[in-house]
Amino acid sequence: MQYCFFSRLSLSIFALFCGCVFVTSAFGAEVEPAVPLKPAELVRIGKFAITNSMLVTWIVAAAIIVFAQLATRKIKAVPSGAQNFWEWLVESLYNFLESIIGRDLVRKTFWFFATIFIFILFVNWFGLIPGVGTIGWGHYNASGVFHVDRPLLRGGNADLNMTTAMAAIFFLLWIIWAIQANGVGGFLLHIFGPKGETSGFLKVIMIVIFFMVGWLEVISILFRPISLSFRLFGNIYAGESILEAMSTMVPALSWLIPIPFYFMEVLVGVVQALVFMLLTAVFTLLIAQHQPGHEPQL
Repeated sequence: MQYCFFSRLSLSIFALFCGCVFVTSAFGAEVEPAVPLKPAELVRIGKFAITNSMLVTWIVAAAIIVFAQLATRKIKAVPSGAQNFWEWLVESLYNFLESIIGRDLVRKTFWFFATIFIFILFVNWFGLIPGVGTIGWGHYNASGVFHVDRPLLRGGNADLNMTTAMAAIFFLLWIIWAIQANGVGGFLLHIFGPKGETSGFLKVIMIVIFFMVGWLEVISILFRPISLSFRLFGNIYAGESILEAMSTMVPALSWLIPIPFYFMEVLVGVVQALVFMLLTAVFTLLIAQHQPGHEPQL
């Protein structure tokens, strides 16, 4: 099972990366001081721009794929080293998700949820490496201090384009999984259909009420990718802003003051990867689980 997942992990990382690159090329924002909202453009090929946040996602995606392939190149019955680490990570995630969304659903969707957790986690941690955001092109100010205007690297998830791309990919998969679990008719019934057992005139009233409530549910579903993307982006961007503020508060102690905040951001990186994975898993469970009167339509 582990070897199969590692192969799918590589493919998933590659597919996720390609989807995110496509979406990130379509978004932009105004440049802000200190930590800009818009990633810096490094190279432009026609209408396609390569930004510093995209470069980080390329590096992390390539590193995960290479590491996973090397760790599972020679599978041993008694794992050790890198193979032991990957098997521990995969089995822990699988057992954790199985306890939440169930055995049947986790078999179908585990490849995505595990991939998204691993990818977000390592992108978050990569953004904490010294040099990310502080090495690049810039100018000297009046005090003779060099200020970086265009960093070579930027935290991938501190770019709203990146988090929006991941949320959009999940939303597409969510629709596919929902239709597979319920059929088109069952999917619509799950949203607009009345819940509970009623009869007579009361049943007519319930049908009307739940039909109107269904449109609120549609709005809620459409806003889920937005909330997912802004939640992840906001937390990571806020962390980078804090680190930037702490490093410039007292220039003489710029090497010391941010250290406690680095440890906090390591924890935040784990929590945000876990939250993104859990929310997407729960959203999938809510639409895929069958309730009485909502059986799949074949």
